[in-house]
Formats: sequence, structure tokens, C-alpha cells
Amino acid sequence: MDLVVFSLAICALAILIFCLFCSVISGIFVQRNVNSRIGDLRIGTEAICVEAGFPNETGFTLPVLNYFPLVKLSWQIAFPDFIETRIRVSSSNQLIEEIIPKKRCLTEAVVRQFTVADVLGFCRYSWQQKQTVRCIALPRTNTVKPLPLLRALTAEDGIPNPSGEPEGDRMEIRPYAPGDSVRDIMWKVYARSRQLNVRLAEKSVFHSKRTVAYLLSSRNDEAAAAVARVALQSGAFGEDWAFGADGSEQPCDTVAESLNAIARSRAIASTYSYGLDSFLASTAGQSGAHCIVFAAAERAPWLPNLKKTIGSSPGRFSLVLATDGFEDLQTTSIWHKLLLKEADTAHREFESASSKHELLNLLTEIGLFVESTLVVDRKTGYSFDQRLRKV
Repeated sequence: MDLVVFSLAICALAILIFCLFCSVISGIFVQRNVNSRIGDLRIGTEAICVEAGFPNETGFTLPVLNYFPLVKLSWQIAFPDFIETRIRVSSSNQLIEEIIPKKRCLTEAVVRQFTVADVLGFCRYSWQQKQTVRCIALPRTNTVKPLPLLRALTAEDGIPNPSGEPEGDRMEIRPYAPGDSVRDIMWKVYARSRQLNVRLAEKSVFHSKRTVAYLLSSRNDEAAAAVARVALQSGAFGEDWAFGADGSEQPCDTVAESLNAIARSRAIASTYSYGLDSFLASTAGQSGAHCIVFAAAERAPWLPNLKKTIGSSPGRFSLVLATDGFEDLQTTSIWHKLLLKEADTAHREFESASSKHELLNLLTEIGLFVESTLVVDRKTGYSFDQRLRKV
């Protein structure tokens, strides 16, 4: 028995040494090959343009590892985050990289984690390799329908305010002044308080030719970024517009620059500061400017800052909130949990559904500060008003 155990130990040790030798030597050869390929200027200058939620080829390839037996090569993208890496073998015996980003991003470099290991799992040789290449991943639009023309409403002396009737409701109340019509006096109020007040027609507005829009970033803002992307690509802002997002210093006036700003708005290393004030100062400094704000349908850190901006700005604001469906907590019995299998939620890992109760409270709270609100569901593509009624 001692001889048998000794023989088995010698065989296991020999296999371990052989696997270690193959993994290390193969890893060194592969690392040199990767360095030479990444150092090629043609690979470094080609940008990686992908869309979240869909498989995309990056153009990075490596030959199949066949230096030593029982050794396999694999790698994955470590930076930027939330990227699933797949490797498939082509007909020409090449390893082709295929990625599926989960969230939007914009970086100037890509870091890959390479691993050369034996098939038995005893040894592995790993290293990280940085490639200087521009990588942009746009948010997944899903079934979001094109938004209506988001035209700004500014100034006065045009059409009646759309918050009332088309002919103009008598909404403004002020004390009576000489020259006011007797028909406008609120006689019932005068009978109670003995003060003459008149009710005047609402102020009129006109459609401004310039539209100003901004994207606020937060933790679950993928749906908001997708809605902003649809609005840009469908021409919902009209002809003259300006767009900005957190993380972008300068306003954008073209679709390409705006899409880059949307991808850059998700901070990878650190969080971005609130930048709506500086954006309004550079684009909508004139009195009466109307700004359309895109944000996630949740209570985020931007909420108190947005209230301060609305209170200090002379212009008007419209808010577009986006979510990935509505989900309310439901109590389920123990037998339901034991007997029925729960649905697979892996595909919803990076989607954030909003509670109707919390969203209604948010709309009620913020509806006092903005001109109008619109809720867009990226999951179904429908739009809802302030009371969550389908538009």
C-alpha cells in the first residue's frame, strides 16, 4: 500500500509540475503576442462603438492557443465595468472577442484580464493588459416610442397656457384697480371679505424656437438616458436646441456630441457633481427660458438641488421621468413560494422598476415646482401623465 500511495503521489506531482510548466510558458508567449497586437497602431485607433444589451464584436482577436496541450486561454474586460465578455472561435482558427455591455459608458481605454490555465484547474497565469482605445456604449432604448415634439414655451403674448382651457381660463387674481371691468370682480369674495378682487385671464405663451434639455445622472438612470437618446435621434427637440448632461462641461448642439454626453454621464470611477446650474448659465441665461430635464423615476440626490435651481431660475421647467416598469411589493404565502418557482430575474439585474405609490408621491412633490411632468416606461414604451394615466 505504501508503494501504491507513493506511486500515485509521484504521478500527481508530475502532473502538477507539467501543468505548471505549460501554464507559465504558454502565458509568457501569449502575453508577448498580446503586447505586440495591442501595440499595433491600427488596433489602437479603431473605436469600439456598441449598444447596451446586445452582443457586439470589438475587433480584438487572438490565435488559438496550441503551444502546449491541456492549456486554455480566456480573458474578460475588467474596465469599464458591467461588461460581459464572450470568446468564440472563428472558421479561420481565431479567438474573436464579443462583448455585451449592461450599462452605458464612455472611456478612452480598455483593461482586459487575461488568464492562461490548464484544463484540470491546478495552475493559472493571469495578467492585466491596457489598450488605449475609445469605447462608447449607448443605452438600450428597448421599446421606447418616439416622443412628441418637445417645444419650449416661453414669454407671453401668443397662445393661452396649455395648463388651462384653449380660450384661456380666468386664473390670475389681483386687487381691483381703476379701469378693470366690473364683470371681472369677484362679488362672492367681496360679500365675505369686503375686498374688491378681480379675476383675469391667464397669461399666454408662445412656442420658442430653441429647446434646452439636460440629463441628470443617478444610480438607476439607464432608462432616463435611453429616453433622452430617443428624443435626440427622433428629432423631438426641433431644429434649434442645446443638450447637456452630468459629466459634460460644454453644451452640445449636435446629435453625435449629445450621444457622447449621454454615454459619459454614467460615472465609472467617481460620481459627478450636479451641473444643471452651470448648464443653464451658459445656454439659457436669458429670461423666460424653458428647460426639459430627463431623470430617473426615483428619489435621487439631485432632487433638493433641482428644487433650488427651479426656485432661483426665472425660466420654466418640464420634467421627464423614466423607469423600467412599475413594481409594487406583494405579499405571497409560504405555499406559493414553495410550490411555484419564481421567474428568472437575471435579465432584470440592471433594470430598476419603480413603485407606483412612491412615484405618485414624487410626482405630487415635484409637480408643484415644474411646469409639466411626463413618465416614460422603457419596458413597455408607454408614456404617462402626472397621475400615471396613459398618454
